[in-house]
Amino acid sequence: MSLDQFEDERDAAIHKVRKRVIETIGRNMDLYGISQSTGHLYGLLFFADKPMTLDEMGREMKMSKTSMSTGVRTLLDLKMVNKVWEKGSRKDLYEVEYDWYQTFTDFFDIKWRKSVESNIQILSKSIDEMGRLLAAYEHDPEFTELLRKDIAKLHEAVAYYGWLDRLIDTFESGEIFKLVPKEPPTPHS
Repeated sequence: MSLDQFEDERDAAIHKVRKRVIETIGRNMDLYGISQSTGHLYGLLFFADKPMTLDEMGREMKMSKTSMSTGVRTLLDLKMVNKVWEKGSRKDLYEVEYDWYQTFTDFFDIKWRKSVESNIQILSKSIDEMGRLLAAYEHDPEFTELLRKDIAKLHEAVAYYGWLDRLIDTFESGEIFKLVPKEPPTPHS
């Protein structure tokens, strides 16, 4: 076997393995509400040896610069990629955030915090409204019993979102890793 054949075979083998991982990342990104193509972009950046420009990503993925820009913006907003500066380059460069633990906690901090705040606000407003209804219809035992049950359910929901808020706090502070330690990396074979 010639050196060129060996290198071609070697390159094809690593490309096949990387492609499988990138495709899996793309399929699984829907858990995060991220499109498959943006997941593929993340996978591409994960295996990149150096930061990449939008043009480089577009050529590699055979996608338009607009699609690349949209995908990168999504990943930047979720703190899954970082914009980096490189001396002598006037184009924006991007690299993946390799700390998957941090990526996970950042993602859920961003998504969950908005949801928790919104839900607590709506639940609190609803409890107040039901309290006013309770006072207005105090002489209607059947209706007030229904309101009391609903108010109790809403208080349970508020308690849940309070717990979720505290869970998010453990992500933001890093305390979660005391409760569920990070796995040490396995040595390379």
